[in-house]
Amino acid sequence: MKKAYLGIDIGSISTKGVIIDEEKNILAGIYLWTEGNPMGAAKKVIAALGKKIDQNEYQVVAAGTTGSARKLVGAMCNASIVKNEITAHAVGTTTLHPDVRTILEIGGQDSKIICVENGVAVDYAMNTLCAAGTGSFLSSQARRLGVEVEEFGKIALSSKNPTPIAARCTVFAESDLVHKIQMGHKKEDIIAGLCNAVANNYLNNIGKGKKILAPIVFQGGVSKNEGVVKAFADSLGEEIIVDDNGHLMGCYGAAILALGCGIEKPFSFDVAEMEFVTREVVCPNCPNHCEVICVYRDGELIDSWGNRCERGEIKQGQE
Repeated sequence: MKKAYLGIDIGSISTKGVIIDEEKNILAGIYLWTEGNPMGAAKKVIAALGKKIDQNEYQVVAAGTTGSARKLVGAMCNASIVKNEITAHAVGTTTLHPDVRTILEIGGQDSKIICVENGVAVDYAMNTLCAAGTGSFLSSQARRLGVEVEEFGKIALSSKNPTPIAARCTVFAESDLVHKIQMGHKKEDIIAGLCNAVANNYLNNIGKGKKILAPIVFQGGVSKNEGVVKAFADSLGEEIIVDDNGHLMGCYGAAILALGCGIEKPFSFDVAEMEFVTREVVCPNCPNHCEVICVYRDGELIDSWGNRCERGEIKQGQE
């Protein structure tokens, strides 16, 4: 049976998963909403991926996880490796684009930039505090304008005179947007202005002080918005590469890391049918009072973390 590798990228807005073969080819991929339930979303991803591959031909021998809930999902999947998003995105992107120098990423609620030299991430910045310029920001403005966010890019490209929108802050952007609507600006001009504002906000904040060198790869859900892609191209004066699998780069990188770590652990798609529960325990054994997270599978403790010393360590069979 051929070996395969699972990667899951679990974020606050979306959860992504891929299965790759030993040559790093993507055999199956899935993207869905987290909906505030990372364990439930991970189970759905695993179940969907299990249906997309021939389990008589391929056996998943190692899993890797990344994203905001990577430790939790890593425990669920018996992951061989758990890595941060910067590492996973860099590994995934440089595998498909070996000459990449800059990675721009805008997700549902955060943004990041990764600077690459000779295939290695040498600098990065993240924004997790402000929603201005992210996917959730564009989605909320789309609802205000009565437009599907998926249509934003196409509409933006039809504009001949983009409306200037102040997007340093979500509150100010919405106020400015309402003002421009009341002044009678065309919808396509306002949408193009929002796309420009997203790119400019990103470059003035996340990209500030960074060397943005070509080749430039743009990824994350917002990379599917042609209007934002054009805004970046116009601002930087460079071609912006958008990969068809750009939204899967985090989980793709996690799968590659699982392949390369050399640690094979048993994995079963039956995980999707198991019951997982988390519980927080405050350790009383020292003044730190660490909040230890315990993960249970079908009532049995499988992992725990959060303790800052060995006195707070909780092992299987110990409560």
